Parts: sequence; C-alpha cells; structure tokens
Amino acid sequence: MLSFDGLVAVAVLYVVGLFGAAFWAEKRAAEGKARWLQSPVTYTLSLSIYTTAWTFYGAVGSAARSGLEFITIYLGPTLVFIGWFWILRKLVRIGRTQRITSIADMISSRYGKSGGLAAIVTILMVIGATPYIALQMQSVTLSFSAFITPNSGREMDTGLMAIWVAGGLALFTIVFGTRSLDVNERHPGLVSAIALEAIVKLFALIAVGVFVVWGVASGPMDMLVRIDASPLASISSNGARWVGLTLLSGAAILCLPRMFQVLVVENSDERHLATAAWAFPLYMLLISIFVVPIAVVGLQEMPQGANPDLFVLTLPLSQGREFLALLAFLGGFSAATSMVIVAALALATMLSNHIIMPVWLRATRHDDPMSGDMRRVALMARRFSILGIMALGLAYYRLSGGTEALAAMGLIAFLGVAQVLPALAGGIFWRGATRLGAGVGILTGFAVWAWLLLLPNAFAGELLHDVLTLGPMGVQWLRPNNFLGMAGTDPLLTAMVLSLGLNTVVFIVVSLASFPSPLERLQGAQFVKVFDYTHAPSGWQAAQGTADDLLIMARRILGAGRAARLFGQAARAQGRDSELPDPTPDFLERLERELAGSVGAATAHAMVGQITGGAGVSVQDLLAVADETAQIMEYSSKLEAQSAELARTAARLREVNQKLTELSVQKDAFLSQISHELRTPMTSIRAFSEILMQSEGLDDAARARFSKIIHDESRRLTRLLDDLLDLSVLENGHVSLNPSEVHLARVLERAINATAALEESHRLEIIYNGTEEAGFRLNTDADRLAQVFINLISNAQKYCEAEAPRLTITLRETARHLEVEFADNGAGIPERQRSLIFEKFVRLDGTRPAQGAGLGLAISREIMQRLGGGLHYVPSEGGAVFLVRLPKAEARAA
Repeated sequence: MLSFDGLVAVAVLYVVGLFGAAFWAEKRAAEGKARWLQSPVTYTLSLSIYTTAWTFYGAVGSAARSGLEFITIYLGPTLVFIGWFWILRKLVRIGRTQRITSIADMISSRYGKSGGLAAIVTILMVIGATPYIALQMQSVTLSFSAFITPNSGREMDTGLMAIWVAGGLALFTIVFGTRSLDVNERHPGLVSAIALEAIVKLFALIAVGVFVVWGVASGPMDMLVRIDASPLASISSNGARWVGLTLLSGAAILCLPRMFQVLVVENSDERHLATAAWAFPLYMLLISIFVVPIAVVGLQEMPQGANPDLFVLTLPLSQGREFLALLAFLGGFSAATSMVIVAALALATMLSNHIIMPVWLRATRHDDPMSGDMRRVALMARRFSILGIMALGLAYYRLSGGTEALAAMGLIAFLGVAQVLPALAGGIFWRGATRLGAGVGILTGFAVWAWLLLLPNAFAGELLHDVLTLGPMGVQWLRPNNFLGMAGTDPLLTAMVLSLGLNTVVFIVVSLASFPSPLERLQGAQFVKVFDYTHAPSGWQAAQGTADDLLIMARRILGAGRAARLFGQAARAQGRDSELPDPTPDFLERLERELAGSVGAATAHAMVGQITGGAGVSVQDLLAVADETAQIMEYSSKLEAQSAELARTAARLREVNQKLTELSVQKDAFLSQISHELRTPMTSIRAFSEILMQSEGLDDAARARFSKIIHDESRRLTRLLDDLLDLSVLENGHVSLNPSEVHLARVLERAINATAALEESHRLEIIYNGTEEAGFRLNTDADRLAQVFINLISNAQKYCEAEAPRLTITLRETARHLEVEFADNGAGIPERQRSLIFEKFVRLDGTRPAQGAGLGLAISREIMQRLGGGLHYVPSEGGAVFLVRLPKAEARAA
C-alpha cells in the first residue's frame, strides 16, 4: 500500500505540476499563443469550481445518509443556467460595462457606489465563505488520513496538515492571482490550473464509478438490484427540503464569491454563456452520475461505522486498487484546491478594494493625491488578505472541531452568501431599490443566519454553550434550536425561510420608505436597462486643466505603460496631436471604469472626483463620495470602540479567572475537609462501638460516657449530611416551603435562644431590642427564616475576633423592603474574599481555625431567594455586616 510519505510526495508533485502548467499558460498568453484560454470550453471548465470537495466527497456521503437529496445541489444551478439564462446574461453585461471586480463591487456600484454597503457585503462574504474554506481543508486532511492503516503505528496530525494545506494554497493564489492588479486582466495561469483540475476531478470520479459498477458489481443490472436492496431505496423524500435546497443552490451559483468571479468577472466574451448554458449542466450530470452506485456499494462493502464521505477513497483501497485510490485522492485534492484558490482571490479583491484601500486613503488624505505608489499598496493588501482568509478558514476548522457530514458545512456557507440575493436581484430589476434598504435587509438576514446556523456550528464546544443552549439572557424561545418555539423543524429550512424572508421584506419596506440619491437613480437606470445602453450615460462634467493630474494618478494605479496607452488612445480618438486627451465627460467615465477594475467602483469614483471636482449629477451626488469617507470614519471609530470593549472584556475575564482559581483552591480544600469531616466521626463511632462490644468490665459511668460520645458524633455526622442535602435541594428548586403568618420579632428571638445553647455563645454579646418592631407580621416559612438568622448569629460567634465580641441586630423599614441587619465589631471580611463568601465550600481565612464545611452562607442565600428576599454582605469600615432583606409586600403591621 502507498505509504503516507509517498502520498505527500505525490501531492507535492501534483502541485508542482500545476505551477508548471500555470507558468506555461501565462507565458503562452503573453506571446499571444493561448487562444484556447479564451474559448467557451475553458470558460465552462472554470465554472466547475462549483463542484468542490463537498461535491466530490460529500455528495456520496449525503446520498448514503439522505438518499437522492444530494441531487438538489446540482438541480438548482442547472435550472439557473437553463431557465434563468437571461439573468446570467444581464449580470455579465453589467459586469463588463461597469468594470465590476466582485459581487461586493456589483452591489456597491448599483446603490450609488456606496463604500459602506460594499464593506458590509465584503464582511458577509468573508464570514459566509469561511465555513466553505474550512470544509475544503477538512476534506483534504480526511483524504490523507484515509491512507493511514490502523496497524501502521502512525498517526497523522490533522491540525498540522491543515496548516500546510492552507499555506500551500495561499502561496499558489498569491503567485498566480496577484501578479496583476487589474482583475479584469485575465489570469491565464490561474484559469489554466482550474481547467486542468476540472478535468482531473471529473476523470477521477468517473473512474471510481466505472470500477464500482463493473469491478465490484457485475454491471448495470446487478447495480440496479443492489440499489433496490439498499437502505437508500427506503429513504423517503422531504418535499419541502427538496424545494428549499434547490432554491438555495440556485441562489448560491449567483452569490458565491468564487462563482461570481469566474461567471462574471473572468468572462471575456458574453457569447461563452451560450455554450456554458448546456455544457455546465452536462458536466454536473457526468460528475454526479455515479454518486448513488458508489454510496450503495460503499454501504454494502465497507465496515459498519465507516465514514460515507470517504467512500470514493476507501472503496478502491478496500479492494486493493491503490492507483485508483490515488487518482481519486488527486481528484478530491483538485476539487478542494481550485475552490479555495478562486474564493481566496475573489475575497481578497473585495477586502482590498472595499475595506483596506478606503481606510488607507482616509489615513493618507492629507498627502499629495498624485504621490506614492498605490499599485504596491493594493497588491500588498490583496496578498495579506489572502493570508488572512486562509487563517480564518483554518481557525473555523479548528474551532468547529470538524464534522463528518461535509454537506452540513457547505449548506451553512450557501445560506450565508445567499443573504445578498434580495439586494442583488432587486438592484438589477427594480429601479426603486435603495442603498438603505439593501444594507438593512442584508444585515437583518445575516444576523438571523449567524444566530441560527453559524454560531451553533462554529462554537459547538464550551465557548458559547450556555448562551446557545439557554438563550440570550435566559430567553429560551430565542435559542437557535427552538427559535420562536419552532422546535423539531428542519434547522436549515427554518434559518432559510426566516433569514431570507426577513431580508427580503426589510429590503422592500425600507426601500419604499426611503428615497434614492441622484447617483443611485443614475446607476439604477444603467443596471435595470443595461441592454438599452450601448454606452453608459456620463455623470461627469468637463474639467479643464486636469489631464496631467489624471495621468499621474492613473500611473499610480494602472502602471505607467497601461496609463500611457489609455490616455494616448483617448487623445487620438479626439483628434489631438498630444498624448493627453481633453478631460471630457466620456473620457472621465472611461477612466473611472478602468480605475474601477483595480480599486473598485466606489474608490475610483472618489479619486476621479477628488482631482476634477466635476461630478455632474447634483450637489447631493457630490456628497455620495463624502458619504464613503464618513462611513470609513464610522467604521474606524467602531473599531476603536471594539478595541476598548475588548480591553474591558479582557479585564473582566482576568477577574473571573482569578475568582475561578480561588474557587478551585477552595473546592480542593473542601474535598479534603469533607473527607476528614466524614472520617473523623465515623472513626470515633466505630472505635467506641468496638470498646462497648468487646469490653465486659466497663462500669456504667464509662458505658454512659462512651455512648454519649457515639451519640454526639452521630449528630455531628448527621448535621454535615443534612447541610449537603439541604443545599442540593435548594439549588435544584425542589424545596417545599411552609408559609404561615408569624411575628418577625419572635423568629429573631427564637434564633437568639437557639444559638445561646451553642458552645461559643458565652463569648458573644448580642444587642437587640425587638419591642418596637414586634408588631410586624410576615407570611413566610418561619423555620427557614430562623435557619438563616441562626447561621448569621453562629458565624459571628465563631469568627468575630474582637476582644469583647459584640453583635448588633437592627430592624429597618424602607420604602420597598423590611431589613434585618447583623453587624459585629470584628475585623470584617477581606476585600479579596467578599466575592466568594456566598460560594459553596468557602471558608474564610482568619486567626481562629475555620469550622464547618463552608456551606452555611450558600444555604442561607438560597433560602432567602426562595423566600422572595435576599442576603447581602455590606462593606463597612468596622466589622462584618450582613443584611437580610424581605420584600415589603411580605410584611404588614399587626
């Protein structure tokens, strides 16, 4: 069998081969000899990044678990390409005319080139794509682990393997995705690698399927018999879930950042869509045709408990077909790497154009706008963004702990990115859609999705366990698994209906209630009626004397050569002998679109306007650029506020950690003490019982003395066990109260008399005059209330260290409460221990040895809470002061 080191070597050689193919394609493209890269076949193969490791591995696992439900993931995109071809064509046309660089740029451009809205979409896309990137890392590590035999004596560090995978993919993306600044300049190396990987994964999956049908089974007829006898034949279909997943996958093909990248941004010829409309569904048919046979044979041939997501690998391995398993491994590796590379590139472009660059422009607003090298800043921003995206995917993979059901993680990502669908679809069909409606709708849908799906899966451990299981602030009907009382429903469908439903409703309502700015109306007309415009209408006025400044700025962004060609072509088109054209509205519009290909529409619009000062829509439109800066400033201030909040949270966490440490020490001490407390009386009882049993010459006095010792030790043991049981009953809320009408003064006197019989009573003076308050009656449990008073008095007897110990008991009546104060004249409780005194097992430090198990105050506090009142420690300059507070409604005059 192929060793693990050999498998790693093959994977490395495969990646080196991809590098070689990519370098060769870039060289041929630079020489103008790679026309096949601009062909519809290559375009269709690039769309195959939709079929990721989720499809390659997870589709088989989904079929084994849920039957034919996996088909919905292919059915949705098929319906879009065949039935909604006109939507795809409109998106591609808008992308080419508006020089769109990403889905965030598309939405930003439509809604008045809003930088703030672009930032919202970018953050949503990064968060939504993070589970998907984590899924690819998990699939690669799982595929590596499948080649490790149980008796090989070797274990794979999946965490380290995921780090190596993330690093390698980041390097490949940086080398072939950020060599050129303009995303609309094709990436021939990247496209060629994706096309090659598309062929590899299709060939690998078909090869495994052919082996299963004709190698393991005896042909198609035997395969049909096996399918009919398999558990898949008895799995019933959920119609609602089928419809939901079909719609969700159809939305994902439009909204996934990587799909938008290859579908719209990388499209070089609109006519390629006509070929992709039938070729892409055909590709998905071929890659899915053997899913059911592999799942059925895997369930029959593989041992019980085998992971069905890995049947594509483990089936050939179990049959001794190592080369076929290696081919399947390379197919899954191709499916994962192609997705991550394109997704990282698309997300890095959005982060750079809509978050990092606007912040950088704001930070350098006082510098000369024609100075500096913006190309270098933009490229470095994209490269570091790629590293950050990979790190986020790796972090999600480690936080979620991985899951055997790859399809679950993919569906979470689908629904996350689908939150931009209402704003996207509304923007290209409804001129009345507004920036405010789009932003509020997206944020609403994102919040619902994150609460119902993302957080429960990303933080499945202890980090948010209490909030997720009990609900925020204990509100149980807000729990993700019982949101609005809808327990037992399908979590994905529930989250889909609520998030997209609320998103759409809020988008429509807010858009109707708000009014679009002039620039939004202008962009809305260009988007909705894109086929009616051969050339986009200009929004710029002519600006004299600024051509030199515009050229300097263009050099910073486009590079000297490309900027010179752009300005020279424009000048010749105007019939000028100079290399500098007149800054006419048409030229400014063209320049803005060229710049948008590198830095995004919103930033490009702001930069041209900064130099020309000639945006010609209206005064309100001029404020749209300032709005981007204001939103960037707001974002910066939010970051500062978050930083301060993080600092406060860290301080609180340190305090909590210190408290937990002290509690841990107290608990350890308690366990030691409780074992000692239990052992001591039991030892005494046993020893003196043996004396009484074995000694016949004892006189009556000795027998009486030993019997009394046994009796006292038994009572001591009983008290300790009663305390533990009492506290447990109180905390669980199972205590039964016996309320009756009692005199408060009599309850206090009863407690004082009870403590007078204790051993320490002679050393404590109690000052109490209850005559004046004797008229107060309470409807409460007198025994439980007396138990609290007795505990407080006995604590003063034990722990008050004054030379002449004194306890003053005072009754007070406030507007809402009746209070009983117990104040001694001792040294008080140290400040560091005040937060712990009501915890279980806590016994305070002091010169006098601690007595008891440290449960008294914990029991007393629980009793007062059950009685509707409270027990508090009151800091004072003197001794210890405890305040028993009863609600006024429980007290009345006699």
